[in-house]
Amino acid sequence: MKFSEYKYERPNIDSLVNKANTIIESINKEQNVERLIALITEYKKMESSYATNLEIANIRNSINTKDSFYDAEIEYLSEEGPKFTNASVKFQKALVEHPLRRELEKHYGTYWFKKMEMGLLTFKEEIMEDLVKEAKLSQEYSKLIASAEIEFEGKTYNLSQMSKFTQNKDREIRKAAAIAVDSWFGKNASRFDEIYDNLVHVRDLMARKLGYKNYVELGYKNMLRTDYDAKDVKGYRDQILKEIVPVANELRHKQMERIGIKNPEMFDYSLEFTDGNPTPHGTKDELVNKALRMYSEMSPETKEFFTFMLEHELMDLETKPGKMSGGYCTYIEGYKSPFIFSNFNQTRGDVDVLTHEAGHAFECYMASKALDNSDLIWPTYEACEIHSMSMEFFAYPWINLFFEEDTQKYKHSHISGALTFIPYGACVDEFQHYVYENPNVSPLDRKKKWRELERKYLPYRKYTYEKCMEEGSYWYRQGHIFASPFYYIDYTLAQVCALEFFLESQKDYKKAWEKYIKLCKLGGSESFLTLLKKVDLANPFVDGTIHEVIKELLPILDNVMR
Repeated sequence: MKFSEYKYERPNIDSLVNKANTIIESINKEQNVERLIALITEYKKMESSYATNLEIANIRNSINTKDSFYDAEIEYLSEEGPKFTNASVKFQKALVEHPLRRELEKHYGTYWFKKMEMGLLTFKEEIMEDLVKEAKLSQEYSKLIASAEIEFEGKTYNLSQMSKFTQNKDREIRKAAAIAVDSWFGKNASRFDEIYDNLVHVRDLMARKLGYKNYVELGYKNMLRTDYDAKDVKGYRDQILKEIVPVANELRHKQMERIGIKNPEMFDYSLEFTDGNPTPHGTKDELVNKALRMYSEMSPETKEFFTFMLEHELMDLETKPGKMSGGYCTYIEGYKSPFIFSNFNQTRGDVDVLTHEAGHAFECYMASKALDNSDLIWPTYEACEIHSMSMEFFAYPWINLFFEEDTQKYKHSHISGALTFIPYGACVDEFQHYVYENPNVSPLDRKKKWRELERKYLPYRKYTYEKCMEEGSYWYRQGHIFASPFYYIDYTLAQVCALEFFLESQKDYKKAWEKYIKLCKLGGSESFLTLLKKVDLANPFVDGTIHEVIKELLPILDNVMR
């Protein structure tokens, strides 16, 4: 069955809640383990139906934000969904507090119960209306980004389509494109500030209603961080500042020397080589066919996975009017189907989608076969991103299929990009800590703080011609800041782990791949740091981990272009 044939049916939330309450009441009374497991199975089946419909609606709405039907469905689900969330909390509470919990842990594992315990600390009925407001504000941001129509060289483009101009070999075109994009953000600055200000205050209100000092504490619990805290993250950011920022700055300096720019502006850093950035060769369909060849040769598991994705049409890759920006992978539980969403724009990012998002999709495809509990298919986000970022590196033996004579340029761009990205991720994270520790500062003060942090982590950034960005508004572009607080540092943690996979693959590809498969099959059955232990990956929070990775990586990067 193709994705277009997947059936969407609006969930009757009130009916689901009534059914859920009936099952929960039975769970509370049941003293037989086998019958208890049967009740849990019944509940999870109902929950799966709801999650499936919700995901189908979200995907179809993101593919076309102008579709009035799915726009209305998302509004309905945003307003009514917290009722079912409330029922889910009651279900979790019933299991966590059940007299037969230890017997259930033998069947389901202890980590599932730890996750539920954490979840119970993030919800009360008192915040249901606030959750609805938060969801609507996040949707407003997505619609605002998707609505971008930028006039450039006589045509109209969205933000994704502007990327090819911001990376153009001609400096004047890059400059003009950057100014055009900056101008659009400037015209909409007050709207971005208003949406974010409302998000910050509603999140702060929820945190205080739940008894937390501020949203930082609640945000970490929402991310299910069971084995590290904000203090650990700060120490990790300090490692980045010490070990990676100087390396990233040197890479940026060499990049400007390479393209002959003596007084670089921010828009210059999007160009990496004088003859242009590495660009994939082929149309969307040709790139997908090359990916099929790659995954068919990579392993029997990846061949089966990617064939499944194609046969069921589980990828929407091309940009089009009204389509939400960015890219993601999600999972449609009722059909056991990953789904990849993207906006191809004729840059190397198109290939990164076929590796990065496919890494996510491959993990949930493998984990769904290995694990019975759907709640454990996805790990927490920092572990999720290991699968995606590592797959980018495991694709190296086939990357010439996509880039041909630009293969070495791509590898240099990709490895150096991994390093220069990490300080940006730290910048985003420290900004969010500031925002939620100081929820009542003005939008102007937030922008001043962002610019201050850019100078700390990304000192090369200069915005002479981009007025809105110079005022401290670059973060408008980062959807995670609006929709997924505290998520972004997870990319950097995963990047360190992915680089470790890459280094091992350079020594013994087969051994590294087997370790990767093991990690995928573990899914979310354990916490982040426990997963790392199980596959023998270093803990990024331990002082010295980043230093060791950088020490091994830099010689490889130096040799790529030789």
